[in-house]
Amino acid sequence: MNKHQLFERLKQKTALIYGAEQGERALEGLHQLVDRWENVDWKQNSPLTEKNVYLIIYGDAISTPGEAPLRTLHRFLKKHVDGTVTDIHLLPMFPYTSDDGFSVTDYRAVNPEYGDWEDIKRFSADYRLMFDFVANHISKSSEWFQGYLNNDEHYSQYFIPQDEGFDTSNVIRPRTTPLFHEYEGCCGCKTAWTTFSEDQVDVNIAYIPVFWEMSDILLDYAYRGASSIRLDAIGFLWKQSGTTCMHLPETHAIISVWRDLLDYLKPGTQIITETNVPHEENISYFGDGTDEANQVYQFSLPPLVLFTFTTQDASKLSAWAKGIDPISDKATYFNFLASHDGIGMRPTEGLLSQDERQLLVDKVLANGGRVSYKTNPDGTQTVYELNINYLDALVNQDEQDDEALTAQKALAAHSILCSIMGVPAIYYHSLFGSSNDYGGLEESGINRRINREKLDAAALEQELHSVKRRRMIFEGLRRMIKVRQATNAFSPYADQQVLEFDKRVFAIRRKNLETECAVVALANVTNKPVHLNTNISGKELLTSKQVSGTIELGPYGYAWIEEP
Repeated sequence: MNKHQLFERLKQKTALIYGAEQGERALEGLHQLVDRWENVDWKQNSPLTEKNVYLIIYGDAISTPGEAPLRTLHRFLKKHVDGTVTDIHLLPMFPYTSDDGFSVTDYRAVNPEYGDWEDIKRFSADYRLMFDFVANHISKSSEWFQGYLNNDEHYSQYFIPQDEGFDTSNVIRPRTTPLFHEYEGCCGCKTAWTTFSEDQVDVNIAYIPVFWEMSDILLDYAYRGASSIRLDAIGFLWKQSGTTCMHLPETHAIISVWRDLLDYLKPGTQIITETNVPHEENISYFGDGTDEANQVYQFSLPPLVLFTFTTQDASKLSAWAKGIDPISDKATYFNFLASHDGIGMRPTEGLLSQDERQLLVDKVLANGGRVSYKTNPDGTQTVYELNINYLDALVNQDEQDDEALTAQKALAAHSILCSIMGVPAIYYHSLFGSSNDYGGLEESGINRRINREKLDAAALEQELHSVKRRRMIFEGLRRMIKVRQATNAFSPYADQQVLEFDKRVFAIRRKNLETECAVVALANVTNKPVHLNTNISGKELLTSKQVSGTIELGPYGYAWIEEP
């Protein structure tokens, strides 16, 4: 689009967000923003293809004593995953005070304990990077919030004080802590809205200067090397009295503004929305398929895959997958099984019954995990997420002493991740075959720390060869990814058809309508061999063997068959 078209689109959206009069003011600031940014030297993005695979990892997840962790991580990945992983999701690498990075003190600085912007620049020369934009909230120790507390006029409206006239009775939150907290400033006590914690204070994006500031930060990230930008907890951004304060039209319009700015200044930059909510709410962030998120986190996938391998029945997963349709040639799904957070349970609403959800809760607890809760508007509490290493969550009680079967099951689950429509994202503890980190959990008392262990580079390198579980999973995933990247039926935008041969097998056909390349992907979700009589024939890509009709899948076996 040209500049005139850009501002015609932005005019409509700023009017929706702020009203006609204030929308003109908001638009004026965006004019100045674009004028300032449009003449810089932008690094261009290449389109997403079947070659794109994301790795989700902290900037300090792998370290070497005496070296900046970002440099260690860059070097380690270059040595061990080059040619497989293409995109690195660097979880917040900014200065922070809590929540392992998600209470940012300065959006525009790299945490000096990790490295600096030069390290990011070098990293971005070898990998596409995804930055986290924690747009909903900022640390109470930030300059912004300290200015608010101490009556700095510039920051006086950057946050949302408690207002008796504002009806919060319908607000939906993922926490059991108070919605508002009190803070002492230079002139007494002030209150502020806190969706997540006392140290994570929601910004007031209804104040137009905050909107300008956040838009500028987004563009700064794209300029500094972000090929993708993850909008953390974005569904909570806009607040309106009497509503749930989630997924409001203004939030969608702000995302659409940001999409327009990036499409104009750095086309191909991926906006990825993170909304841990039921499926229909989640996919609303695609907008019309061209005007909001480029990718949406596929939050229903992790619990459904876990349920499938727990019950050894693919029926629920298959039924859900039938509703996963192509969005557009510029929008698709961000697929994952594990992440830095837990396994979200809200996305199972409408997909699993209460008894089926409880089955997962009981299994995770039996496997050494923890459960986190949320408060509902009526004051009751329900399960919000399951906190456990995903590979440990998959293990059934009768399989705990069989390392080879555990590794095979992990690979089978990831074969589903790597074959369904969208782009696969693999968490570093899954790639490296890690287990529950009880030391981190007990030391911190934070449930999510069970799956956030920091690793020593030298020790990890050695264990990837010497520890059977790590070696089998790491080598198996690398091989799987390479096959995927050579097969354009796995394009993020390729068609998908669910096949139902046997409830013990999850099966889909992926077809690239441009190249006519078609692959049938099958995964045995049980610990017993499965024999299938089908009409499928072709080359099995993972073994290079020919298949004609009869397919044998061993315990947790999987196959990708390219049809002639």
